[in-house]
Amino acid sequence: MLADDPTAAALLAAVPCYPVPPIGRSPGLDALRSSRAGHGLAVGADGAMLILRRPWLALDAPLSPPFAAHLPYGSMGDPQAELRCGRVPGEHLAAVLDHFRAALPNEAAAFILWNEATAEFTVHFPQIDEATPTRLVYRPPACEPSWHVVCDMHSHGRGPAYFSATDDADDAHATKISLVVGRLDHPAGPVMAARLCAGGMFLAVPRSPFSGDSPCSLTSSSATSFPPPSTIAGSASSSWDAVETALRC
Repeated sequence: MLADDPTAAALLAAVPCYPVPPIGRSPGLDALRSSRAGHGLAVGADGAMLILRRPWLALDAPLSPPFAAHLPYGSMGDPQAELRCGRVPGEHLAAVLDHFRAALPNEAAAFILWNEATAEFTVHFPQIDEATPTRLVYRPPACEPSWHVVCDMHSHGRGPAYFSATDDADDAHATKISLVVGRLDHPAGPVMAARLCAGGMFLAVPRSPFSGDSPCSLTSSSATSFPPPSTIAGSASSSWDAVETALRC
């Protein structure tokens, strides 16, 4: 028994913590890593790791450096960030950029949704409550069953692409890829800031979540850099590549 209070026990059961065995496998960790949705912690001799699963995302994110104390545990494993849904078709990004340019000089918003039953992506343009060149208030979609928000996008019009304090507050408790597009009318093309929001953390995305080429530069962000380039698996087409700070997305 981890807690004698029923509410506390339910919370701990919802976000379990598993020590990694030094030999063999942990059925609990294996179940969490293969689950459709859920999250918990793996604690190894080399640190603690967030294991987060969503229908569209598989994320293993280190939370701490190796412990100074000796623990009779195994390794927590390598970091990973994999798009289970695959990368978003590039034509959806083109449609969003056209929508953002049409809204100039005001800011605008869009969502990329994915259906886990059909593997279909779609663009959703939300209801806008207020839009000016420096302020945007919009409503996130109420997704139907099987649909999931993968990307939450908004523009900064002709201004730079960055995450504001308002963005930080909005993204704090979400699991999604958050993107801000700026410099929409610049001759060199627009720029895009991107981060993965998960577990209350803002993680640097390894590369654009969109497939193909597009006239949009992915800028470096202030998000925590994860995973280290040397530890990213690149074998699957839906896996992200190493971090690049000046990537053509």
